[in-house]
Amino acid sequence: MANPPAATQDQDTNGLLIPEELRQKYPALVELILHSESMNKEERQYWVNILPIMTEEQVENLRGILVNEKDQLAAIDKKYSKQIEQMGQEELIRKTEAQRRQLRSRHESQEAKHEEEDAERAEELLKEIENS
Repeated sequence: MANPPAATQDQDTNGLLIPEELRQKYPALVELILHSESMNKEERQYWVNILPIMTEEQVENLRGILVNEKDQLAAIDKKYSKQIEQMGQEELIRKTEAQRRQLRSRHESQEAKHEEEDAERAEELLKEIENS
């Protein structure tokens, strides 16, 4: 029985076929293509396939587009991570305030209960004194 064929050396972990010479010639561009959020697998493979026949100007344009996309997504992530962080802090403040209110309420009810018990004890003592 023959062993199944080994995976092509050029095959990326994402299932894309990327010639090693292309990885060596355009390492940064290949990474940009692989991590582009605006492309699906087929589009990535398309750009990898036509990269060897593209002019330098076309390659630079593609690089510019992908770098711009990466920068814009990073800016969006940064903006929203700040908002999420602020929301997290606001949520923490709300939870802390709620816990403090709950503790304060618990303490107040315990104090009221002790005051009531003290008043009852004082009343009982007064009755005992009067009955003696």
